[in-house]
Amino acid sequence: MTAPLDCIKIEPRLPAQASIIWLHGLGADGNDFAPIVPELQLPEELAIRFIFPNAPAIPVTINNGYVMPAWYDILEMNIDRKVDSQQLRASAQSIQALVQQEIANGIASDRIILAGFSQGGAVCYEAALSFGQPLAGLLALSTYFATADDIAINPIHKNLPIQIFHGSRDSVVPEQLGQKAQQHLQSLGFNSQYQSFGMDHEVCYEEIKAISNWIKSCLQN
Repeated sequence: MTAPLDCIKIEPRLPAQASIIWLHGLGADGNDFAPIVPELQLPEELAIRFIFPNAPAIPVTINNGYVMPAWYDILEMNIDRKVDSQQLRASAQSIQALVQQEIANGIASDRIILAGFSQGGAVCYEAALSFGQPLAGLLALSTYFATADDIAINPIHKNLPIQIFHGSRDSVVPEQLGQKAQQHLQSLGFNSQYQSFGMDHEVCYEEIKAISNWIKSCLQN
């Protein structure tokens, strides 16, 4: 059993009625995306609790074994990225435990969004699509579907809103990996949406606006 994740939480002014669990990328921490919350300019009445978990510090093979925050080890920096799938799935289970915690705190599962950037997005693909209850949405940012070939997808998610955003000039996770994830999801029957922006491995203003609109589309009903 993995230890509970340390998290940064941003509570809404009103009692929380929805939650977004947002995962950072390799070498970052929960503070990486916390500043984005006010920039999203989401309606106060959505009453969203934001949760930014911190990945554990582990040795990362492609960085000469240097210990840094990581959701899983990356063994080879090839185009399809050879990763430690066991560690990735352990991280996904830790995220699912956070979802269960939110459900226990009174948030309906279908009011919970999983969002992840880069490594965090790969974990979110696994955590969301294998989870045992319906979710509000899956947001994949500048990432890749590392466990696409052997994930046990729960059919309850066949109508799950999935949004992929990627930079057309991404020098860390090439855009073709984002496009490959989109193609794989669509081949499985998901109605996933894909949009690229003229940026590197980052987040831009236009993307933040698009993220905001997508979150509203998932939670305003």
